[in-house]
Amino acid sequence: MTNDSKDRAAEQAASLKLWVVLSRAHEALAARARQDVERGALSLTEFGVLEALHHKGDLTAGEVSRRVLLKSGSLTYVIDKLVQRGLIRRRACDTDRRRTYLALTARGRSTMRRLWPGHAAASARATDGLSYAEKRVAVRLLKRLGLHAGLNGEREPTADEIS
Repeated sequence: MTNDSKDRAAEQAASLKLWVVLSRAHEALAARARQDVERGALSLTEFGVLEALHHKGDLTAGEVSRRVLLKSGSLTYVIDKLVQRGLIRRRACDTDRRRTYLALTARGRSTMRRLWPGHAAASARATDGLSYAEKRVAVRLLKRLGLHAGLNGEREPTADEIS
């Protein structure tokens, strides 16, 4: 086996190991988040929609979809459930009738004021295995990895995309 072949094999093995480690870390963190969010009788996706509106204000369904990484058909179902529960409402755009905004209701705001502090604390506890500096490095590296994968390796992400 040539040195180039050994290097390629080592690179491939490292890539596969990274994939497994990332997948397991994601599963563990998602399970902790799901467990925390379910105390508020919400699914992780429902909480994600409420969290986006809580922190960003009124958003279109498309903007929410990009923030919670959910396809529009699935998002419509989640939105309908949150509207039925009185946690969000749809609001027509004043200037473009084709656009509809989603907004938290008073009940939705109250729910987020009640749930958010505990969720933020649970997220901090779940990531306490890394120091603050390590978290910052991990965020930067994982963002670069995600952008590169999303670009299908066609180019390196720019510094602005990573920051």
